[in-house]
Amino acid sequence: MSLIEVKNLVKHFPVRGGLLNRVLKKVHAVNGVSFTIEKGEILGVVGESGCGKSTLGKLIIRLLEATAGEVIFKGRPITHLNASELLPFRRQMQMIFQDPHASLNPRMTVGNAVREVLSFHNIVPRQELATKVKELFSQVGVNLDSIDRYPHEFSGGQKQRIGIARALAVNPEFIIADEPVSALDVSIQAQVLNVLMDLKNEFDLTMLFISHDLKVIDHFCDRMLVMYLGFILEEVPCQDIHADALHPYTKALLGANPVSDPEKRHELTVLEGEVPSPYHPPQGCPFVTRCPLVTEQCHAEMPPLVERIEGHRVACWEV
Repeated sequence: MSLIEVKNLVKHFPVRGGLLNRVLKKVHAVNGVSFTIEKGEILGVVGESGCGKSTLGKLIIRLLEATAGEVIFKGRPITHLNASELLPFRRQMQMIFQDPHASLNPRMTVGNAVREVLSFHNIVPRQELATKVKELFSQVGVNLDSIDRYPHEFSGGQKQRIGIARALAVNPEFIIADEPVSALDVSIQAQVLNVLMDLKNEFDLTMLFISHDLKVIDHFCDRMLVMYLGFILEEVPCQDIHADALHPYTKALLGANPVSDPEKRHELTVLEGEVPSPYHPPQGCPFVTRCPLVTEQCHAEMPPLVERIEGHRVACWEV
């Protein structure tokens, strides 16, 4: 049984206006997404800005309510649970946010930010709170002398480590990392990724890792979902994604990704056309306005996401 199962998840944001504040149109952020995450696996989600990656993560963890579809955690549907029913699952699912500064309360010391989580969920007895906070800070590599400092006194990388410590405070089984290194310098990115990998191995964590950096996804994840305009266009194992990728959009993303060895440079695919508006997605395939392989069938019908080989699904009529 999969740890996480997502079935036909949909999220539309209404846009209101006019005299009576009626719904004028909807932003189609996530459109019928389905996938599973196995225990101990790191599943990467990649795509351009605005494709629905972060919205997908927040829907899974119930920070946003789905328009339709279902999220199943350890065999139990959690999409329609009320606040009290959902509380036990909050301890098992945590999120690391993209902006480490905005995710911390500027009026609360970083030690209190972690201590508050431990206290609310009754993780340890009150007399052991201080010891537990120090243990968590040590695990993520934050100096124990800085526990009583405020967020503005830390660098971006240190604040992200504190965010990781706070997520680990409740001993979760599943963590959603929403572009956790995108706001950091390259040298700091490697440090934070190494911390995440060490903690994943130590605590046998399962992760959904959201990023726009394919090199990070390739290095860090077991499988990768490629999103475009709220749809999944391809699911591919991260063994050799350059060789295994089939969808023209995935190949275009990979071709635009910088490589360390100029001799191994891949052919650059320049996509023409414009990204469709999420208010009015095109009929048929969402990639139809930019795809170099487009046919009449692509305009008429959305290709199903079908498995070509084990663990590799593609939504394209022409591959």
